[in-house]
Amino acid sequence: MDTNAQLKLGEKGAWISIFTYIILAAIKLYMGSKGHSEGLTADGLNNTTDVISSIAVLIGLKISQKPPDEDHSYGHYRAESIASLIAAFIMLSIGIQVMVDGIQNVFRDQTSAPDLLTAWTALFCAVIMYAVSLYNLKLSKKINSPSIKAVAYDNRSDALVSVGAFIGIIGTHAGIDFLDVLAALIVGIIICKTAWEIFRESSHALTDGFDTKLLYRIEETIIHTAGVKKVIAVNARTQGNQILVDATICVDPHLNVIEGHEITEKIEEQLKNKHHVTRSLIHIEPYQYVK
Repeated sequence: MDTNAQLKLGEKGAWISIFTYIILAAIKLYMGSKGHSEGLTADGLNNTTDVISSIAVLIGLKISQKPPDEDHSYGHYRAESIASLIAAFIMLSIGIQVMVDGIQNVFRDQTSAPDLLTAWTALFCAVIMYAVSLYNLKLSKKINSPSIKAVAYDNRSDALVSVGAFIGIIGTHAGIDFLDVLAALIVGIIICKTAWEIFRESSHALTDGFDTKLLYRIEETIIHTAGVKKVIAVNARTQGNQILVDATICVDPHLNVIEGHEITEKIEEQLKNKHHVTRSLIHIEPYQYVK
C-alpha cells in the first residue's frame, strides 16, 4: 500500500470519529437537559470541541497528500505531526477542564439528583466511544499514522470522561458525592498524561528525533547486506508516516559503478521490506583495508 493510499485510509478513521462525536454530543445534550444532569450536558459540550480536534487531523491528512512542490521538495507529510500537536493541546485543555469542573462541583448546590437514565446514557456512550478508539488505534498501527493514533487516544479519553460522568451520577444517587470529584480528578489526570504522550511523540518527530532501537536494527540490516564492508554512519527521521534514511557505507574500491549501485539497490530493498523505509539515500565510499 503506497503512502497516499494509507493517508486516504486514515481519513476514514477521522470521519468515523467526527460523525460519532456529533451523534453522541446530540444524545448527551438532549438527555442531559431532559434528565437534569450537568455532568452529562458538560460531556456533550466536550464532544462538540472534540469535533474540532478530529477536523484538524482530517485537514492534516489532506495536506499530507499534496505532492512535492517548489518549496516542499520532500512533500507535506509533516502536516500530520502538526495535526497531532493540535489534538494534544485540545486534549490537555479538556483534561484540565474536567478536573476544574470536578472540584467546582463540591461548591455547587445540587437541587435534585439527575435522572438515573442519564447515567446509563453516559455509560452507553462510553462503550461506543471506546469501540471507536480501538478501531482507530488498530488503523493507526496498520498505516503507521501518528495523527490517527492521536485521534484514537482522544477517543479513549472521551470514553473515560463519560465513565466519569456515569460514576458521578451514580454517586449522587447513592449519597456519595465525593465520587464525582474523585472520578473527575482521575479522568483529568489520565487525559493530561495522554496529551503529554502525544505532544512528546509529535514534537520528537518534528525535531527529527528517531527511535534508537529501530535505528540500530536498520544499521544491522545494512551491515549484513552482501557487498557492504563497513557502515560509517546511519541517520533516520520520520515525516508523518514515512521513514527516511541516509547512510554512508564502504565497499570494495575495485568495484565498478554498476556493481556499487547494485549494492545500494539491495540495501534499499531490504530496508523497505524489513523496516518499511519509504526513501533511502545511500552514499558509497571506498573501503580502505590494509594488505
